[in-house]
Amino acid sequence: MDTPFTLTVSQLNEYVKSVIDSAKFLSNVCIVGEISNFTNHYKTGHFYFTLKDENSLVKAVMFRTYASQVRFVPQNSMKVLAYGRVSVFPRDGVYQLYVEALEQFGIGDLYAAYEQMKNKLAALGMFDEAHKKPIPRFPKRIGIITSPEAAAVADMKNILTRRYPLCEIHIYPSLVQGKDAPNELCRGIIHFDKDEKCDVIIIGRGGGSIEDLWAFNDETLARTIFACKTPVISAVGHETDYTICDFVSDLRAPTPSAAAELAVPDCSELKASLRSTSLRLQSSVSTVISAKKLALSGLSERRSLSSPSFYIDSRLEVLSSLDRRITDTVSGIYESKKNAVGLVSSRLTALNPMAVLARGYSAVFGSDGKVVTSAKKVKVGDSLSLSMSDGSIEVKTEKIIPKEEK
Repeated sequence: MDTPFTLTVSQLNEYVKSVIDSAKFLSNVCIVGEISNFTNHYKTGHFYFTLKDENSLVKAVMFRTYASQVRFVPQNSMKVLAYGRVSVFPRDGVYQLYVEALEQFGIGDLYAAYEQMKNKLAALGMFDEAHKKPIPRFPKRIGIITSPEAAAVADMKNILTRRYPLCEIHIYPSLVQGKDAPNELCRGIIHFDKDEKCDVIIIGRGGGSIEDLWAFNDETLARTIFACKTPVISAVGHETDYTICDFVSDLRAPTPSAAAELAVPDCSELKASLRSTSLRLQSSVSTVISAKKLALSGLSERRSLSSPSFYIDSRLEVLSSLDRRITDTVSGIYESKKNAVGLVSSRLTALNPMAVLARGYSAVFGSDGKVVTSAKKVKVGDSLSLSMSDGSIEVKTEKIIPKEEK
């Protein structure tokens, strides 16, 4: 048996590292896996995570230089494509993947970033219809934010001038792609929105790749448009292109030319509408005048106008009829009330105590003036007063005869 080599741990790890680093196959690999244990080291800007599949896992690191270029936020359980090289970290004696580029599996990193931003702003309610401002029907001033050299500018100006020459067109020159474009686009929005300089703002550019249109997916630009008090029309790219700017704006136009058509009415259509309205008004006025003439003709033929005495006589006849009705009604009420009073008077007469006395009866009163209703309440020698229909008699009680002895 050959004599084994004697190495330190550091020497072993360094040797293994050199072997792996010398393997060209491992110097440029693309690994498909699912992220787990993801850590965004905020102090250094490095990404630390593990890539795994159904059977294995491998540690991975992405240094700040490369991590800053990732356009989406890596998350646990996200399936990704990691591009880089395999090497050994000698201190720990483990091999790991040094990632230089990262994108979501099945889609590009730009599209992944776009979807993340879209979902984030949608969750904040920035795309809700409740926040959309109506586009004024007859704008006086229109602000356009785009590149002044773009062909889309000439198309929009031609359409706006042809359709509605009454409005003023103001151009805010801005970059429409590149890292400085979002800031310039934001300044254009703020410029036109300040002091209500314009009634409508159009922001956009012609078509291009997702990289060309990326400035219109900027979060700061989206928030600036959302906070803008002036209605904003987004006109980015072609009809099939969608950006964050399209969703947050008050109105999305499929193309810059379509934005110009949506921003203003068509004068020829307005003139046709005015002519149609004028004809309808004339027809309506003629109809009303004819109806009024017919009504006046009918009134002029009435006898009350040709003979005023006829009108007076007819009114007198109505008054006479009303007088008879009132007299008959009052007489009927009088007779009804008279009969009711007579009936009540008869009842009162029947209940009158004096009527009873008139038939030969008398009422007995004690010395206190109260009616005596029982012989038991009288004693011999009491003074009594007998009240009759034609006077009263003062008597003194000499004897009380109970009813049983009578």
